[in-house]
Amino acid sequence: MEAVYELILFLVLLALGYGFGQWAERSHYQSIFKREKELAGILVFAERLPPPDPAFKESRLVGGSVVISVDYFKRFLALLRSFIGGRVSSYESLLDRARREALLRMKMEAQEKGFQSVFNVKFETASISKGKGKNIGSIEVFVYGTALGSGSGSGSQ
Repeated sequence: MEAVYELILFLVLLALGYGFGQWAERSHYQSIFKREKELAGILVFAERLPPPDPAFKESRLVGGSVVISVDYFKRFLALLRSFIGGRVSSYESLLDRARREALLRMKMEAQEKGFQSVFNVKFETASISKGKGKNIGSIEVFVYGTALGSGSGSGSQ
């Protein structure tokens, strides 16, 4: 009888993890979409060097960082996937949200300092292990680049 209660508890936790995880992910994506539209004027380039432009008079390193936790349901799906192999799609949306959020934070920093574009953008990603099984507990994404501006108020803090 105790095993039945444990199974019911497990299924309830799994359903709660799924429900709250989906709600949190949907809310975060809505916030990301809104801010991406607001910051569309800050241009981001992966090229190492900007084009020669006399309008760029100032530069500064800018960055954005985010740590996002893995919800219980995604962890469970990843565990199941590890038995059979293949893509762990339950983590793909987590990484997508983290990368986009970090990029938005970098663009916000560039905008606050008066810069119009960011060049040589690089991403760094790390997983933060949790527990004895070294399961992923959270992921961190850090993005950085060189912000360039015209010099009219850019770079002021």
